[in-house]
Amino acid sequence: MEKKTEHYDVVVVGGGPAGMTAALYAGRARLKTLLIEKSLIGGMATYTSEIENYPGFPEPIDGIELMKTFDKQFRRFGVDVKLTDVRGVSIECDAKVVSTFRTDYIAKAVVISTGNKPRLTGAKNEEKFLNDKGISFCATCDAARNTGKRVMVIGSGDAAIEEGMFLTKFAKEVIVSVIHDEGKMDANKVAQEKALANPKMKFMWNTVVDSFEGDEMLKQVVLKNIKTGELQPVDIDTCFLFIGYVPNTKPFEGFVEMSNRGYIKTNENMETNVPGIFAVGDCRDKLLRQVATAVGDGAIAGFMAEKYVEEIDYVQHEIFGASGLIMAFIYNAVEAIDREYLARIEQVQREHSDRIGLRRIDIYKSDRIACRLEYTKTPSLIFMKNGNVIENVTDLANIEKKIADMVAAHA
Repeated sequence: MEKKTEHYDVVVVGGGPAGMTAALYAGRARLKTLLIEKSLIGGMATYTSEIENYPGFPEPIDGIELMKTFDKQFRRFGVDVKLTDVRGVSIECDAKVVSTFRTDYIAKAVVISTGNKPRLTGAKNEEKFLNDKGISFCATCDAARNTGKRVMVIGSGDAAIEEGMFLTKFAKEVIVSVIHDEGKMDANKVAQEKALANPKMKFMWNTVVDSFEGDEMLKQVVLKNIKTGELQPVDIDTCFLFIGYVPNTKPFEGFVEMSNRGYIKTNENMETNVPGIFAVGDCRDKLLRQVATAVGDGAIAGFMAEKYVEEIDYVQHEIFGASGLIMAFIYNAVEAIDREYLARIEQVQREHSDRIGLRRIDIYKSDRIACRLEYTKTPSLIFMKNGNVIENVTDLANIEKKIADMVAAHA
């Protein structure tokens, strides 16, 4: 089957809060934008029952409801949405190719926002009880079905303790397996205090999962004391895993630079080591992974993607796509000597305006466009004809004569 191709200015891979924000900014900038999500718009944020630290909401808000508002907002700006799985990203000439099973999406800029997925324990029989057979990663999704039942939570971070407390609204007992010594958890202090005071929560310290047991459905979790080696079977109805996450970055391995844990490395502008490829949200190598930080990432990436598209369009159409003879003057507007040279060059160009064009490239705020011309210093004057570089002049002492000679020889 021959694959289709579609063209966009910006393609956002992943529909969590970071991806939706990046798409919002790109769409609002009137760029042709596509957001690709393989499963659920809103990502992992939809699994959170109460979000209390997102600005603008004095009362806790359900993650699903918050993500619905994100979804409604970014679609206002004409962003296309495709529900499919991305198999990889590649570079062809100056274009980025986002590949899915049936279609290759050709983009000028790509924002990777693939988030992460829950980490498994690696205990015996774990795979057997995934997919609604007793192991869950979502308290919001499965709390109601555990009304009056006995459940276990693995982990002691913010997600484990907060979701465990949420489960106490339904379950008769919530057993929490914590790898640390008694009284020590990884969650924030407020959550710890509330959990320890909750009569429905029972803590089993210094324990990890040794195995999951049952027939068709999970019936028992066997915990192992890491200090004594003692095995302790615990009969439960559902086990919730909240032991961290693994980034969904496998399709991009070898394409962009990553940390040893598989998170994508970026600078403060969300730029990866590949020009025109940005990474945001929970798949990015950073300290704090929250909805608020994801939104910040997405806003920066959407803005920078807009600038990147503007720059490549300018370079392609006004410089490499220009016919005839042109000169590109690369300068720093804050430097007096550069401004003096610019005035002299503009004067000469006016005298030969019918035979040579002028492109002004100021690097004061960014040297991205200049870098595409492989400049070595400022000020410099690059002569081009029909998109090809003829000469890069850095000695501008006799620039008037140089321009006249170039016009005589090439115009």
